[in-house]
Amino acid sequence: MGQIIDGKAVSKQVRERVAAQTKELKQQGITPGLAVIIVGDDPASQVYVRNKEKACEEVGFYSEKFALPENTTQQELNSLVETLNSRKEISGILCQLPLPKHLDDKEVINRIDPIKDVDAFHPVNVGAIMIGDYNFLPCTPAGVMELIHSTGVDVSGKKAVVIGRSNIVGKPMAMLLLHENATVEITHSKTVNLREITRTADILVAALGKAKFVTADMVKNGAVVIDVGMNRDENGKLCGDVDFENVKDKCDYITPVPGGVGPMTISMLMQNTLTAAKIQNNIK
Repeated sequence: MGQIIDGKAVSKQVRERVAAQTKELKQQGITPGLAVIIVGDDPASQVYVRNKEKACEEVGFYSEKFALPENTTQQELNSLVETLNSRKEISGILCQLPLPKHLDDKEVINRIDPIKDVDAFHPVNVGAIMIGDYNFLPCTPAGVMELIHSTGVDVSGKKAVVIGRSNIVGKPMAMLLLHENATVEITHSKTVNLREITRTADILVAALGKAKFVTADMVKNGAVVIDVGMNRDENGKLCGDVDFENVKDKCDYITPVPGGVGPMTISMLMQNTLTAAKIQNNIK
């Protein structure tokens, strides 16, 4: 059976590292601050925001939540972002997505100062990731890289296949693997002979949002399998994009769902906020 990569344990290490560095910053009179904006009352978004607030408390950050009503206008939202851009005690700004349909998320993201864009969604930060000269990495792909590193597997020279081409996970994931000298192939819903391609992967990252899509016959013996998916199966139970029970015996390392990639995302957000605070205060 493949070794299970414990996302909770790796996430804890990241948070401990961030907390220790935050303590050092506070001795210099600097406290990293995160502002989280949430519009409307989407239950899943409410849970995510609560978890972010708890994480801030855990690592020693200052945090502020801005809960705006469902009928907030674009102008009101833009105005809040611009106010937060100018506030020195706010190191990072995060607008919880998805927004209500009448609001334009691109417009909001583009208004966040790139140096406070701790989600790394601003076009400036996306471009920086492309050329490999970045301050921040999108939280989920950054978390995936931490999980891969925790296995001790050297990415350099490996064949990596990413299933999914979203701007939030698939595309930046491919870039991060490429920056570490993997040979990367991105696959998606229009890919021909997907099974044949995934079976060549030393590192397989599934991020397509289909429950148990990746089956054992799609996985190479001894691969590292990272499951970014978060779905519900036919019994309403949480599951990933990988058919865990059948794949786990074929690979060397595999992430579970829940408890794999999930815990990493907020921990990497903490890392990004710490990095932002350091940059804004000219600390190397």
